[in-house]
Amino acid sequence: MRIELAPDIEPRLRKALHQAGSREIGGMLFAEQLAPGHFRIVDFSLDPLSGSHANFRRDLAFHHEALTAFFQKTGRDFSRFNYLGEWHSHPSFSAQPSREDIDTMTDLVENGSSEITFALLLIVRLRFWMWIDYSMTAFAQGYAPHQARIAKRFI
Repeated sequence: MRIELAPDIEPRLRKALHQAGSREIGGMLFAEQLAPGHFRIVDFSLDPLSGSHANFRRDLAFHHEALTAFFQKTGRDFSRFNYLGEWHSHPSFSAQPSREDIDTMTDLVENGSSEITFALLLIVRLRFWMWIDYSMTAFAQGYAPHQARIAKRFI
């Protein structure tokens, strides 16, 4: 799987992380499929209110609205533009998924009532107010979670 970032994603993430300070924030990742297994993250939702020093749970209603707006903006071209996964910050902890993060994402793709069969989890952490550390984990139905990389490394 190849993952790229649209040019505005990193600066927008950095700005959101600055504004949140020590509070965890997050949302959904939206992507354009460029080829089979090749995606570009083109947008993300940001829950401005949820999250604490050590936890983030996105507000379902807020993010449903963000997903609907993304689909409207992209002409409901679901085969090209779609939900790719989740993201959140770990401002006070390692940018690695916690056991709860892994369990939540595994349930998302393995739950029989969901149409989602694969998803990414991006965890970010701002270091020294400049650098973004991250981990990206891919979850797919029937497979163990595995680490993924972004083709263009955060600068």
